[in-house]
Amino acid sequence: MTSQDLEDLISNGMQCASISIEGDGRHWFATIVSAEFEGMRAIKRHQLVYKTLGQKMHTDEVHALSMKTFTPTEWESESAKSESAKSESTKSAGA
Repeated sequence: MTSQDLEDLISNGMQCASISIEGDGRHWFATIVSAEFEGMRAIKRHQLVYKTLGQKMHTDEVHALSMKTFTPTEWESESAKSESAKSESTKSAGA
């Protein structure tokens, strides 16, 4: 299984505004942004993603998948925080 295979499985099973997958072929980390996560707790979000993988999790094609899940609004906020932190870091380094 490649990162593109995993990305395709997830994005074919749910609408994603953004998806990023990293891993070594068995252990994966995903960052997923989807409006479908609105109003869901983290466990429900993860269950929704696992559902897109079907039997792949049970047959060990995907041994481990850790993920961060965001709604588009949460992602905007997260991105803004990251940009602010980078800006502060750059200012501190130049001082």
